[in-house]
Amino acid sequence: MREVLRAYGPGLTAVLWLLVALWTIGLVAAPQAVMIEQSLWSLESDTGDISVRLDQAYNELSQAKYDFSRTKDPDQRLTLDVRIQALGRTIQDLEAREKQPTRVYGLQNYTRMSGVHAQIFLKTLAYALAVTLLALVVCYPVAYLAAVATTGLRAMLLLVGLIVPYALNELLRIYAWLMILDYQGVINGVLDWFGVVDIANRRWIPFLEGPTAVFLAMVYTYVLFMVFPVYNTLETFDRNQIEAARDLGASVARIHWRLVIPHAKPGIAVGCIMTFMLSAGSYSVPQIMTRGQGGDWFSQLVYRQFFEANNWNIGAAYAFTLLIACMAFVFLMMALFRVRLKDITR
Repeated sequence: MREVLRAYGPGLTAVLWLLVALWTIGLVAAPQAVMIEQSLWSLESDTGDISVRLDQAYNELSQAKYDFSRTKDPDQRLTLDVRIQALGRTIQDLEAREKQPTRVYGLQNYTRMSGVHAQIFLKTLAYALAVTLLALVVCYPVAYLAAVATTGLRAMLLLVGLIVPYALNELLRIYAWLMILDYQGVINGVLDWFGVVDIANRRWIPFLEGPTAVFLAMVYTYVLFMVFPVYNTLETFDRNQIEAARDLGASVARIHWRLVIPHAKPGIAVGCIMTFMLSAGSYSVPQIMTRGQGGDWFSQLVYRQFFEANNWNIGAAYAFTLLIACMAFVFLMMALFRVRLKDITR
């Protein structure tokens, strides 16, 4: 705080803190609070109990009116008149409740998740973990080569090669993979030319019918979120340690296991966290790559609850469940790599 105040002055510092507060409250805290509130209630109507109570109220009202017409005692007539008015208000209230369901708070939106949806939820987490591991295996060598490049030009070319595709819209990048892996796409077209498959007779390799196509598209879509955190930590690595380890006879695998990877732990943790959360919450990649006909991801279930079933309460409960799972993964990564929040935010 003192460094910010000293660097920007009191006026600009106040503006910066105001913008941070607006962003935190308006774009993070408030939407999550609304989602949590939506997930904790549902509209329910107990028509059976209300109908019984209505019949009882109408019977009591008829009896009270009959007694009112038969009695001549002023005190009894006054008492019956008050009761008739009270029964009338009770009937109006019960009829309104019968027509309009009441809001019931509880955890019913969470406990109503069916077994099929629970399986899809667990499958989504497993697939997101697989995408994260695949991205780490692919991106770690790239980040290492860029970080230890002997010339700045080599590192720049490696990073530019990764960044240039991101000048395109994300949907275009996903559709590019769809055209490559489609039934009549590039790969099947090449295999057809070599006689391996026969597109004319609809004998092709169904890349899109399994999770492989989704995995490849996700790794390609979120590759930078794994590369850059690892690259940023490896860039501060002292390369003289590698030379010293080589002089002592350490193998390449041992150098990475004992020196490079421990130094890159904060970057690996950040990359895994970002890739996992983006993969678990992705909607466009599984929807496009499977054309909505493959196995659902949990994000697709959330979308359907909101916009097809028009059940925002269940959708909010599903979305918050996914958020809790992602936050648990964050803390799991911090514990696994033994890094603190301060190390991750460096």
